Amino acid sequence: MAQVQPKPSPLNELCSALPSLPMRLQEVGRFVAANDYDATTRSMRDLASVAGADPASFTRLAKALGYSGWDELRAALTEARRPAQVSPFSGRAKSRRAGPNADVTLVNEKLEAEAAGLARISSSAIAEAARALHSANRIWISGFRSCRSVAELLTYQLRLFRPDAVQLVGGSGPFDLDHGAFRADDAVVVLGFAPYTTVSVETARAAHQAGATLIAISDTISAPMAEGADHLLLFEAAASPGFFPSLTGAIAIAQSLAAVTFTLGGAAAKRKLEQTEGRLAEMSQYFVEKG
Repeated sequence: MAQVQPKPSPLNELCSALPSLPMRLQEVGRFVAANDYDATTRSMRDLASVAGADPASFTRLAKALGYSGWDELRAALTEARRPAQVSPFSGRAKSRRAGPNADVTLVNEKLEAEAAGLARISSSAIAEAARALHSANRIWISGFRSCRSVAELLTYQLRLFRPDAVQLVGGSGPFDLDHGAFRADDAVVVLGFAPYTTVSVETARAAHQAGATLIAISDTISAPMAEGADHLLLFEAAASPGFFPSLTGAIAIAQSLAAVTFTLGGAAAKRKLEQTEGRLAEMSQYFVEKG
């Protein structure tokens, strides 16, 4: 049986075709090759403005490469950037160790790895990101699948003292409607670790397109939802033993962001927090021991 050859990447196709293209399309092609991330996140009109080219030249470039139009080439570039993850969790799993204390040993190793990872988190980077949150008109928090709980935690803590300014992306309806509401004076927090959800990458791109401040909480600098971020807060997900990556660092970062943002809010933040506490007390949200 004939072996199926893997399809070449769109960037390789582009670079191979450059010498045979007209001079103007060569210039546009070199721009796309040098700015492939922008090509997947910005509109064709924006790209043309930065490149100093006619928007239609991007369509002509795509057709010269055999695509139906710019949208198809852009989709191919986006797909090529997506990391392959066949077994992200089961691939981490290891056989149970032998011995009477094997389970305790695993717990100890995990706790040690978590502590070491926390020690390597950048406190100055968190403080800078918190200042961006404090200055933002509105704050959007985005986390999906296993990162949803961290996003909800950060949203909850921030809303205790900024109830009108903080929203969970996709919390009250389709996430794409929230993407359309992003504005340049907003801050968008995106959480993720490998394998990255498609919607987290789309949220980061929507933040870029809106000109909002992007804060990425990620496991690596090369994460697709972290590219071009104004603030990158790294945590260690893969170093901890166990079948599932660790969220301990992400939780620590989220709680630190909330704590610093609160202190930056000063007396106004404290008054809002006291009002929230008073409302919770009136509604008897917490159990009180009688007697």
